[in-house]
Amino acid sequence: MSSASQVNQKTVLVIHGPNLNLLGQRDPGQYGHMTLAEINKDLADRATVLGITLDVFQSNHEGAILDRIHQGIHNSHGLIINPGGFTHTSVALRDALDVYSHPAIEVHLSNIFKREPFRHHSYVSSVVTGTICGLGAQGYLLALEAVAQQSQSEK
Repeated sequence: MSSASQVNQKTVLVIHGPNLNLLGQRDPGQYGHMTLAEINKDLADRATVLGITLDVFQSNHEGAILDRIHQGIHNSHGLIINPGGFTHTSVALRDALDVYSHPAIEVHLSNIFKREPFRHHSYVSSVVTGTICGLGAQGYLLALEAVAQQSQSEK
């Protein structure tokens, strides 16, 4: 889905956190029936229309996600992240995102505020541009639109 950025195209880094590789299998009542591959395809289709290059990454490992954010500081123009369970546990993730100076949107498929109390707190929300939760896979597309618009004004 990604390769070197093309001239005049902005690159948006999309990071899917732990267990998102199991979408479509893991608790579809909470996370929907779409697979991660289907979400990524929808994002790629929309990115093409917007003239954006995507750099898509999924990992179940916190350190790998941190490394990818660090790389993205200089190699991307915007970020969409679904930190999964790291949302509620990772100060290190929060600190990495705090350094990221481009538009960044936190996405959650489910509404974290309608779930268990421990999920109500996000270490990420205070350091990103915005948060979208509870809209299922559509949240990713809305985040892409927002990052595209926000990065236009960043020039």
